[in-house]
Amino acid sequence: MSDDDDRLEELSSKELHDLAVRYALRHLDIPFFIRLMRALPVAEAAVGEIDEAEADALTLRAHLDDVTDSGEGEVADLLRPLYIDYLRKHGVTPQ
Repeated sequence: MSDDDDRLEELSSKELHDLAVRYALRHLDIPFFIRLMRALPVAEAAVGEIDEAEADALTLRAHLDDVTDSGEGEVADLLRPLYIDYLRKHGVTPQ
């Protein structure tokens, strides 16, 4: 593991989310957003947000709204591996 990888691990879940989403937006990386939208209902269900998970599984609109919220709380913590994997894969490091 490189020093940059260690620095990613030190970031908060919110910081990882923001870094990954900004990179994906800048590069129009639609597959990243699809992965994130697929992972959201699972993470939400895991933290007991069953209504959110059901809404996300049923509508694209709910997914789009939750992309922003996916950097908050326990859901963000469960999505840390997704963000770290994505950032490492693309060589993105903290400033």
